[in-house]
Amino acid sequence: MSDLNGKRILIFVGDDYEDLELQYPKYRLLEAGAEVVVAGVEAGKVHQGKHGYPQKATAAVRDLSASDFHGLVIPGGWMPDKLRRYDEVKDITREIHEAGKCVASICHGPWIDISSGIVEGATYTSTPALTDDLRNAGAKWVDQEVCVDGNHVTSRRPDDLPAFCRAMLEVMGA
Repeated sequence: MSDLNGKRILIFVGDDYEDLELQYPKYRLLEAGAEVVVAGVEAGKVHQGKHGYPQKATAAVRDLSASDFHGLVIPGGWMPDKLRRYDEVKDITREIHEAGKCVASICHGPWIDISSGIVEGATYTSTPALTDDLRNAGAKWVDQEVCVDGNHVTSRRPDDLPAFCRAMLEVMGA
């Protein structure tokens, strides 16, 4: 598959990311021909996943521009609760969304979407722990393996990754 040749996709990373929710989409995107940029608050820092898998941030979010990306993937774990405290993370998320590009969030990933102000009026799924957060931010929450609403792609947990990645690739144009 090479439908994303020449497209750059941003994936957020930080300590305590959900290992599978970063690695599985990353490799599916690479298989589709995309260039994947894994970015955190600090370039070069190696982050540990919840299950111990290391992932290096190849870029700092503050050095990136939304216009350089075709989409965004936000893995879950405890990472989103930490990253949503940074304006540059919220800004690039909002800018990618406002440009109509795919924002794919899984598990606890929608915490960043909520803090970025992009969920109002959208239908989302997530880990059930975020049900109240999403509803209070104006989203409709549904319990299903994947939910696509415009440029939003969301899923609940690692077991949903096959459906999440299929939907993400479809919305990204692969």
